[in-house]
Amino acid sequence: MFTALEIELNGPVATIWMNRPDLHNAFDETLIAELTAACIALNEDEDVRVVILAGRGKSFSAGADLNWMKRAANNGLDDNLNDARALAKMLRTLAEMKKPTIARVQGAALGGGMGLAATCDIAVASSKAIFATSEVKFGIIPSAISPYVLRAIGARQATRYFQSAERIDAFRARELGLVHEAVSPEDLDAKIQEIVATLLQGGPLAQAAAKDLIHAVDSRPINDNLVEDTAHRIAHLRATPEAREGIAAFLDKRSPNWMGE
Repeated sequence: MFTALEIELNGPVATIWMNRPDLHNAFDETLIAELTAACIALNEDEDVRVVILAGRGKSFSAGADLNWMKRAANNGLDDNLNDARALAKMLRTLAEMKKPTIARVQGAALGGGMGLAATCDIAVASSKAIFATSEVKFGIIPSAISPYVLRAIGARQATRYFQSAERIDAFRARELGLVHEAVSPEDLDAKIQEIVATLLQGGPLAQAAAKDLIHAVDSRPINDNLVEDTAHRIAHLRATPEAREGIAAFLDKRSPNWMGE
């Protein structure tokens, strides 16, 4: 189905491999469309519990393909808007997946590549990984990725890096909150599998609700409306079969049914 991606299924875990290693997994209209379609399909697949986003070759993603950008620069406003909207839709589709997403960042994650890492729920980086919002060097701005990068590192840090385009190593990225873990290259996959194993212990409906809860609560004032909203959310979940099963499994000292055999 795909020319710029490979989908690898390993039980309840799906890995989306960006597969343009010769171009450092830079994205053009094809990769953007395929990644959007892959996220939609995996989000609807009830057998998939966790999605990992990864890149073949040395780089995670170098961001936008410069040849694609060159073509866009020669197009009119309407064509540029359509391209920008497609990129924004892809990022939003990834961000709003109901199941946990993990970015496996083994190398360069520049521009839009840094945006992809920020868009995933969890990011794990090799010590060889390098990040940058490098757009100003090309006379543009990190517009489509900005909601996700700001959510990860905050406006104060973004104000620096959006303007300076400085390279950020994996350990600085961890300090900034861009990635959750920075490990040696040989430990990258083991760390991801460790996180995956923990995620698979959680109820899938509860995890989707947890993501929605964060979006509902983040940056909102603590007032009567917010408190009432949180009360409704937990009351609703307590009455679900998943919650009843989770509580029963804990009391019975057994694994819940969503963990399989």
